[in-house]
Amino acid sequence: MRTAAFKSYKNGYYNFWFENGDELAFEEVHPRVLKQYDLRNDKSLIDKDFRITFIEDGDDENPIYIVESLKPL
Repeated sequence: MRTAAFKSYKNGYYNFWFENGDELAFEEVHPRVLKQYDLRNDKSLIDKDFRITFIEDGDDENPIYIVESLKPL
């Protein structure tokens, strides 16, 4: 798990900024997470810090990042 702040949902991507300054755009979020957090519409989640677990899928040239879990800090 890593710590990241949710920044936005734009153009089909969920954008998070990590504590080390990296920004990562996730194409997919586990449905369980989306049931718990309305990342597309709930503006109160912007800049909220989470413990995030994610996986990388796809290939080396076209990785797909998928959020597996979010836990508020």
